[in-house]
Amino acid sequence: MAILLQNLLGGLSAGALYGLAALGLTAVFQTTGMVNFAQGDMAMVCTFVGFTLLSYMKVPYGLSLLLVLAFALGFGSLLERGLMRPLMRQPHVSQIMVTLGLAMILNGIAGQIWGFEPHAFKAPLGGDPYRFVGLALSKDSLLIFGISALIVLSLFLFFKFTLAGTALRATAQNATAAKLMGIPIGMAFNMSWAVAAVLSATAGVLIAPSTTLDPNFMAEVGIKAFAGAILGGFSSLPGAVLGGLFLGVLESLVAGYISTELKSVFSFSLILLVLVVRPYGLLGSPARKKV
Repeated sequence: MAILLQNLLGGLSAGALYGLAALGLTAVFQTTGMVNFAQGDMAMVCTFVGFTLLSYMKVPYGLSLLLVLAFALGFGSLLERGLMRPLMRQPHVSQIMVTLGLAMILNGIAGQIWGFEPHAFKAPLGGDPYRFVGLALSKDSLLIFGISALIVLSLFLFFKFTLAGTALRATAQNATAAKLMGIPIGMAFNMSWAVAAVLSATAGVLIAPSTTLDPNFMAEVGIKAFAGAILGGFSSLPGAVLGGLFLGVLESLVAGYISTELKSVFSFSLILLVLVVRPYGLLGSPARKKV
């Protein structure tokens, strides 16, 4: 039983990060109708900015995190305004191809600036884990839970009780109607990219201490986030969180009881299974068009 609970705790910790990244994918998809395949590389660039602040400029961790989030906010907004806005009326396939090209460009630029060799990213807390009834829970895992819960709660309050959140929800439901009602949908698109960049940057900074930092370190996480968004439903923000948590727990159980080498295979298999059985996800709803 202790081993099972330990695997569940580890899975929830990883799943919380998958959920954050999946939230970013879902936020962009809901407002623009497209999947941003460059989000993982955007998070990677933001994480390298944090690495520079911590390792070379010796900025305290808390201040570094705030500066990284501010950078991510502006970075996401700039990419949407300068790159994606001119393509707003183009087919979604063209927009998706641009995000794929953007991902490769960001990867190459990061490699030229910081190199392709792995770097060690400083853990926010470190130290000995807390132990309770045979279970070990690291301080960093508790921090991940706390930050993830705070972000999810903040997003809920933002979308539910603010005018900007209401504008984003209206744009997601019907962009044409929102525009006719006077909502600047360009601002809504820009805000969704900025919020997505902040979410993915947070996930990147929290993931980096448990792995090595290089230009490709977010590639696998991006796949897991995509799988989590599909599992929960691209049309549901709560579904993205649930999908990420569910995927993290299932991965931990597969690694603990079957084989760690099957974790990535399992993610791809889960995507295929959900697409066949329930294409719109656990909490998503099927798209309907009037004809």
